[in-house]
Amino acid sequence: MPFSEGQSETIVQDIENMVRSYVEKPNSVILAISPANQDIATSDAIKLAREVDPSGERTFGVLTKLDLMDKGTNALDVLEGRSYRLQHPWVGIVNRSQADINKNVDMIVARRREREYFETSPDYGHLANKMGSEYLAKLLSQHLESVIRARMPSITSLINKNIDELESEMDHLGRPIAVDAGAQLYTILDLCRAFERVFKEHLDGGRPGGDRIYNVFDNQLPAALRKLPIDRHLSLQNVKRVVSEADGYQPHLIAPEQGYRRLIEGALGYFRGPAEASVDAVHFVLKELVRKSIAETQELKRFPTLQAEIAAATNEALERFREESKKTTIRLVDMESSYLTVEFFRKLPQEMEKAGNPTNPTNPTNPANTNNPANPKNPANPANPNVDRYGEGHFRRIGSNVSSYVGMVSDTLRNTIPKAVVYCQVRQAKQSLLNHFYIQIGKKEAKQLAQLLDEDPAVMDRRQQCFKRLDLYKAARDEIDSISWAR
Repeated sequence: MPFSEGQSETIVQDIENMVRSYVEKPNSVILAISPANQDIATSDAIKLAREVDPSGERTFGVLTKLDLMDKGTNALDVLEGRSYRLQHPWVGIVNRSQADINKNVDMIVARRREREYFETSPDYGHLANKMGSEYLAKLLSQHLESVIRARMPSITSLINKNIDELESEMDHLGRPIAVDAGAQLYTILDLCRAFERVFKEHLDGGRPGGDRIYNVFDNQLPAALRKLPIDRHLSLQNVKRVVSEADGYQPHLIAPEQGYRRLIEGALGYFRGPAEASVDAVHFVLKELVRKSIAETQELKRFPTLQAEIAAATNEALERFREESKKTTIRLVDMESSYLTVEFFRKLPQEMEKAGNPTNPTNPTNPANTNNPANPKNPANPANPNVDRYGEGHFRRIGSNVSSYVGMVSDTLRNTIPKAVVYCQVRQAKQSLLNHFYIQIGKKEAKQLAQLLDEDPAVMDRRQQCFKRLDLYKAARDEIDSISWAR
């Protein structure tokens, strides 16, 4: 195709690309227009239609310039589908000539002349009722109506799906905020309750994260207790030093009770560290769960100011819970130091005697074995009259007894520290995390409440867009419903 001066060299390709952009759409109707005085086999329109619509369901063949064909020739082979058959019948039309256009011939007159041409034509007279622009318009209207009717259920389904999605998004975005203080207060409290529900789900197992608190008690706390320097504290050298210092200028007569107490108190002092570490570890987990809960509460996403206020209030509450928990866990340790379980030391020899197989003289727990601490002949047994109360065996026995007692206390604290932490931190977080915040909210005025509900501008814009689209879809659905009932 030649191009005129000033036109782009790619104009042919540009035109084809533009046409393709329309006819490739599956819902479009293709009018493959070809002049009757040219070979239909070389028609660009037919070639393009065949590419994008191989089945021919969307293609209508149109022949123009029937009145300009050479004498003795006609286009009946094409119009009657013998030379090139299409799924839809070919339609011949006769448009205004250039002279008619120059003379501004009216379209009504042009259509009348077209009808007269086909009715009086010896070649096309028998096809006159299926020729012309008016028949083509009627044919296309019938086709469009049948296509729309066939696709109306799917169109309605698609519109309903889009309406459901938009309404769901509108629910997530939230409805516009009321202006009166009472409604604003109700909205804030409702948003806070939504956050608390998510937070409790994390703690109770509905969402991930709560298991990390159990990990503190089941792994971190026992590991910290095992790492305590109890063995160094109860070394022979340290036991001698502590017992001797406790005796002062007058050595003990029967048992170094003050030495025992100082050794036990010193050993139990190490338990403060793991107790406080457990409190801090749970506090960190709770803070992280609060952060995740705020982020996962869909209703809060539109109110960044309220999110910040809730985060500050929860952090303040968690700090109070942590301080109370530390006091409680430290009290547990101090209680173990303040009053020792005397029965433990009284029962120690009897328990040694009951352990093991008494018929086996080589069993270290057999009373007959001289290595058994319960055997009176054992120099480490206090019942042995020949025991050296200032020898190494004596101090080793003291260290061993203290170690056993500390082990018993360690087992006790391993169970009671988690209980104290859960009671003071986890339980309080579930029951009263925002109690102080609720009190403060109730004291705020309307202007302050409105500031808390100050939305993100992007969320407001998105809600407005959804609202407009929702109206359009609902109007389209109503229109389709009215057409369906009209049928």
